[in-house]
Amino acid sequence: MAVTLTTPNTLLGVFQPKGDAAKLATNLATVVLGTLLITAAAKINVPVWPVPVTLQSFAIAALAAAFGMRIAVATVALYLMEGAFGLPVFAAGGGMAYLAGPTGGFLLGFLAQAGIIGFAADRGASSRPVVLFGAMLAATAVLYAFGFAWLMSMAGNAAWVDQNNVIASAFAGAVQPFVVWDILKMAFAALTVTGLFGFFAKR
Repeated sequence: MAVTLTTPNTLLGVFQPKGDAAKLATNLATVVLGTLLITAAAKINVPVWPVPVTLQSFAIAALAAAFGMRIAVATVALYLMEGAFGLPVFAAGGGMAYLAGPTGGFLLGFLAQAGIIGFAADRGASSRPVVLFGAMLAATAVLYAFGFAWLMSMAGNAAWVDQNNVIASAFAGAVQPFVVWDILKMAFAALTVTGLFGFFAKR
């Protein structure tokens, strides 16, 4: 199992030790440390209501590109579990009530984002910046879809939603504030990971 958790096409794969026990220990440590990085990224935020602007999407995109799909999804899943059990890992706290709030769609969407980018990385995108950037944009669009659908589901009970124009109001809360920033974040993440992969793979 430890052998298949990542591939040689990822940064993590480049640094994997040879023994299966050492690989498993490395993978477990990577998942835990990854949740700490996502937590730190969540705390760097602009408190826009109802969904704050954070560096989470950047951190998850970079981790997925560097780790591959299995490790990336496991990292995000552990991060969400930590938050669900009340640890203050999200932008403004933790707990099931937070997961059920306006940001819940984005938090769950991070799993899909990690899976899509990690899938591309496992197949060699980490050495191809344009391909990796395209995968990151596609994953971000899916993330937006989760966030938008979640806000739409809450529309009838949310004071911040204009009940006369629900779709536009949810779009303004789930997508519009993030588009430009996320394009820049994905570009930076793609260039960073492909640059590091190219450097270390050659060595």
